[in-house]
Amino acid sequence: MAAEELIELLAERPFKPLRLHLSDGRIRNIRHPEMAVVAEDAIAIGVPRDEGSRRAYKITHCSIQNIVEVEPLDVGQKTGGNGHPPTTDGGH
Repeated sequence: MAAEELIELLAERPFKPLRLHLSDGRIRNIRHPEMAVVAEDAIAIGVPRDEGSRRAYKITHCSIQNIVEVEPLDVGQKTGGNGHPPTTDGGH
């Protein structure tokens, strides 16, 4: 995966939410293109508090070289905001 490829995926209109698979097995979801900033060797991803939010409550950073797969995200799938199952304790 190259930074330019990520930029192209984020620029597609209509935007299709993305799921990034990392080399260590973690998953990062990008539900809105404005929630991601691509640098030369890393991507900063805003993590929303809930699925409908366009405001990040935290930011996670991933090395682009650690992205092993990018796939369309099934937006009907329930996750805890960034690829993890929802928690009943508010994530604490």
